[in-house]
Amino acid sequence: MLREPVPFDWAGVRVAVPRPSTGLPGVRMAGFGQRAVAPVHVDIAMVAHPSVTLLFDLSDGADLVCGSEGRRGRGSVVVGLLPGELRAGGRVGACLQIRLEPVAAAAVFGPAAELRGAVESLADVWGRDSTERAEAGLRTAVTWDERFAVAVDILGRRMEEGVRGRGCGRPPVDAEVAHTWRRTLAGRGRVRVEGLAYETGWSRKRLSARFRSQLGITPKRAARLVRFDHAAHLLAAGLAPADVAHGSGYADQSHLHREVKAFTGLTPTAVAAAPWLAIDDVAWPDATSPR
Repeated sequence: MLREPVPFDWAGVRVAVPRPSTGLPGVRMAGFGQRAVAPVHVDIAMVAHPSVTLLFDLSDGADLVCGSEGRRGRGSVVVGLLPGELRAGGRVGACLQIRLEPVAAAAVFGPAAELRGAVESLADVWGRDSTERAEAGLRTAVTWDERFAVAVDILGRRMEEGVRGRGCGRPPVDAEVAHTWRRTLAGRGRVRVEGLAYETGWSRKRLSARFRSQLGITPKRAARLVRFDHAAHLLAAGLAPADVAHGSGYADQSHLHREVKAFTGLTPTAVAAAPWLAIDDVAWPDATSPR
């Protein structure tokens, strides 16, 4: 069973975010660097988020390790949408975290079914040569603004390659699937698959099959994940679990407790104190105010 989060001193971490004009659709990023000269040992519980996460380990001699349900990735890793009980640890100096909305992740990685819950070494997904070139470019950059620009260039090229690889200039995700994801996110997970299928003109069976094959999870599971994310941030903002359950559309506090356990292995009280969420208002300021 995953240990509950221990206090983490963010005062020792510098957080950098891109300028508003920097970026790609569905892609957000933040840079984390230790104020200390040498890498610092980290042991932190990560909380599921409705995005595929890339973690680039940019420190010479550092040793970032992410583990989930028996799977471990060392160095730069990619984390799927439903990682379960997930921890990041090791000696870490500088790290670039990139959040890819599922539609953007499909453009970068191709169909995301194999990434739906796994922690994978980025080298195993992209290939060792491509990963080492990306890491070298990011490490050569002097400032975080330069690193963000390098990351945008790398991801932009991979998105273009993904479209070319499908032929006819078709994107890797159907418009109906992308619409369903956007509506799920806008509705904070409180949506019905039948209604979304009606909006797309597809049957529920077809929508579920295409959504899963392209984004890695079913529409129903995606709605649960988005609703959980909303609830987790309300807990982190200090709201009582009973109020969060009511405001997030759960049947009752017990329902909330079960969902939090299912996604993280933690209690609502522990999630409320999770350092992974505590830094969100700094690293992701335009998406994590109490919703």
